[in-house]
Amino acid sequence: MQQRKVVRTILGATLVLSFGVFGHYVVSTSTTMGTETELAGMSYTLDQYCSVQAGAAQSNPEAIVAFSDDTADANGTADTITSGTAVADATPEPTEAPVATATPKPESEYSNVGISIAADYVNIRKKPSTDDEIVGKLYRGSAATITKTEGDWVQIKSGSVTGYIMKDYLAIGYSAEKLIDDFGTKWATVTTETLKVREKKNTDCAVLTLISGEESYEVLKDEGDWAKICVDGDTNGYVSKEFVKISVQFKKAVSIEEEREEARRKAAAEEAERKAEEEAARRKAEESARKSAGSSSNNKSSSNNHSSSNNNNSNKSSGSGSGSGGSSNSGSSSGNTSGSGGSSSSGGSSESNSGGGGASGSSESSEGGGGSVLGSGDGSAVASYALQFVGNPYVYGGSSLTKGTDCSGFTMSIFKKFGISLPRTSGEQSGTGKKIKVSEAQPGDLIFYSSGGRVNHVAICIGGGRIVHASNPRTGITTSNMRYRTPYCARRVIG
Repeated sequence: MQQRKVVRTILGATLVLSFGVFGHYVVSTSTTMGTETELAGMSYTLDQYCSVQAGAAQSNPEAIVAFSDDTADANGTADTITSGTAVADATPEPTEAPVATATPKPESEYSNVGISIAADYVNIRKKPSTDDEIVGKLYRGSAATITKTEGDWVQIKSGSVTGYIMKDYLAIGYSAEKLIDDFGTKWATVTTETLKVREKKNTDCAVLTLISGEESYEVLKDEGDWAKICVDGDTNGYVSKEFVKISVQFKKAVSIEEEREEARRKAAAEEAERKAEEEAARRKAEESARKSAGSSSNNKSSSNNHSSSNNNNSNKSSGSGSGSGGSSNSGSSSGNTSGSGGSSSSGGSSESNSGGGGASGSSESSEGGGGSVLGSGDGSAVASYALQFVGNPYVYGGSSLTKGTDCSGFTMSIFKKFGISLPRTSGEQSGTGKKIKVSEAQPGDLIFYSSGGRVNHVAICIGGGRIVHASNPRTGITTSNMRYRTPYCARRVIG
């Protein structure tokens, strides 16, 4: 009995041990665990851990990390392990902290340019001191290149002047850029041999004139692919920007010596104009006296005739003689007769016709009619006299060589000094004198230009392929290449 109890106890214990061991194994291998277990700081599910550890003797957190790093998917791409906690033994590669950098502000293209904002002008000093010598003036709106800064002063170079100006009198950089439209002048320089100037900004409209390469013209408007330019006088039109280079120019400083020289030039020009007017007035008085004497002589001769038929014949002869005598007595009177005739047959036609044929026809008819010079003299003297007035203003409708004149007023006033009377307009003047080839033009000859088939500008040849003329309000009386635009014709009025 006692022996049976011992056997039962041993069997029970054996069954309990066997069940416990077997039961633990089954639970550990077959039960699905939904919880996550922290393994060396990396998060894995128990199912994953059991799968990768089949046959392993023990778990190794470092191996798991290594395994995870070395495992590749079916496409051969390594798995990415997302971690919420750093691995204790892993040493991250050092990374540099980002450095905050400010985007540099673009520098103004006018950073070394100063534009005078003085009420009238600012003195340019030889050294940076208000007590130092004045070497020039920078007038309001004139520009200078800044070469050095010294405290409140800047060293500048403008035109022929180098010196110092206080910075307060200058707009510099972006401030200078804002003044471009106020004080800068845009110029279009032609980059081709010749360029058409059109009436409108398209290639289907009329061509006003042709302008020459390497010449510059004031830009009145910048409009997309086209620029409206001033050629001269009232000739304004459009050119394609494809064939021009546009630049901005400012007035420059004036040295003290240049200012004095300009004052001398103006005084000399005013004196020359005064003397020319006095001389013209003297000639007019002499001409009037000759005409008066001639009239008295004709009346006396007429009264001595007693026969009525002879008187009639004498009166007819006297009338004819007066006409030719008036023409032969004075070169200026002959000039008026020729000029008037030319203007009515040619200049008038040129003014009234808008087609190119009209202007060309009138010019050819003048040459066909012969034509003659209006007076004698030295063409070089005419050119030299005209050059004295370069720099004086252009005024539409004016005829003063010093206070302002337009193109035909300029030529009329110049030739007036030499006893030659020209009509008032360029169209009328184009019918005077003798027509010559433009290539044969000499100093003192008149050069004419047309727009839309109508003569609308005149200049005086000064030799060397150049002219002097009252060009436009911006440049005033100036010199230019004779072919700055295509010449229409040339006339010789003095020989």
